[in-house]
Amino acid sequence: MKEKKELQSTPSIWRNGRFRRMFAAHTAASFGDWFDAIAIQVLVAYRWEADPMMIALIPVVMALPGLLLGSIAGTLADRVHKARLMIVCDAAIALLTLVILAVPGPVWLLPLLGLRAAAGVFQMPSQQGLTRTVVASDDLFRATSLNGLVNQASKVAGPLLGAMTLTVLSPQACIILNALLRLCSGLLLWPLRGIGPALVSADQQAVAAGQQGKSAAHTAPKADEAKMREEHVRASRFFNQWREGWAFLWRSRMLLHTLIFGLFGLIAILMIDYQFPTLLRVLAPSNESLLGWLVSAIGAGAVGCMLVLNRLNRISAGWGLGGGYVLVGGAIAALGWAQPGTGLPVLLMIGAVLGVGNGLYIITQNYILQAKTPADMVGRVFGIQSTVIGAIMVVSPLAGGVLIRIAGAGTAFVWIGMTVGVLGLAGLLLQSVIWRESLADSSLTTEQNADLA
Repeated sequence: MKEKKELQSTPSIWRNGRFRRMFAAHTAASFGDWFDAIAIQVLVAYRWEADPMMIALIPVVMALPGLLLGSIAGTLADRVHKARLMIVCDAAIALLTLVILAVPGPVWLLPLLGLRAAAGVFQMPSQQGLTRTVVASDDLFRATSLNGLVNQASKVAGPLLGAMTLTVLSPQACIILNALLRLCSGLLLWPLRGIGPALVSADQQAVAAGQQGKSAAHTAPKADEAKMREEHVRASRFFNQWREGWAFLWRSRMLLHTLIFGLFGLIAILMIDYQFPTLLRVLAPSNESLLGWLVSAIGAGAVGCMLVLNRLNRISAGWGLGGGYVLVGGAIAALGWAQPGTGLPVLLMIGAVLGVGNGLYIITQNYILQAKTPADMVGRVFGIQSTVIGAIMVVSPLAGGVLIRIAGAGTAFVWIGMTVGVLGLAGLLLQSVIWRESLADSSLTTEQNADLA
């Protein structure tokens, strides 16, 4: 905690060498993920010609680790060396990605994707917590914006580069590139491995002091007994801190309402999130690269939005969260209304609008969760978010697959888009009720971040 208190805001966040390393590692991992995602979706939807239900199982198996391990991962991230945990996760993801090369079909692919997602569950809260540890409070909004910017920028370049690689080489080449970029991410984080955990419990300090004061006359049995007591205390505090994370979230009106509002929208969005290839097969059955173009347009819209937000350095909760969902829902519905033969410029424009809404929502939500959460709770709050999202992803994609089988891809997209749009409109109209706490600090600025934290 001492290191965190000594952090000072800098004229430019790029002068923070630790953040630069984290940013570079995050960039490598994000671009690798999109190379991989495009390759896997092309394999499953176009080359293996899987039906909507098989496609729906992919996000389900990727969500189960978040459901089972999300809160535990968040609690662990608050207690250990976060960079070390991220390095281990990068290595595991790289290895499991290479194993995918030997998969003959979607049935064998699913368990490997689940194992790989489990490593990602431990990495996400560690990254959020490490950002809060190495970045000063006044720079937190810019750091959050830049991290979100990388996620969306990778949606622009990643799918385009992946589509080009698919055209020249194969999906397997994209998968190898993801593994290599994950290894690069781990190497970039290596110098940060010495940064300690945010939590240093009183019992751990007492144990350390006691060990320093031990004389050489202490017997081995006494040392073993002390070690056992220490392990018992650690386990007890681990689960106490896990419960504290849930209790803190329940007491914080701003955080709780932000998560609930977002999760209602995700229930609908995740029903079709992995079904874009199913819709595009109807619109352009012979154009495998259309998926890459559309995802790139979504990323471009989000990047433009985040660049504007980073310059403004503020956004209100109602307009960021509610307005974001209005744009996302409208764009999804517009894709559902599109007919075979719809021109590429029209589809790209719809994708860009979807990206703007996505950027608005993601930046606002992540900033609220970080700024309203103490440094020693960040990992647990984001871990809880992962757990709840994991629960939704187990149900929503399967429900989406059933809906598409019954009503067709286009109709399903229209219904879901209208649902998300109405939710966003409700957020705009009722923002003073939903986020009442934000009336005192409705402009989420870095100047107010110290008070919020």
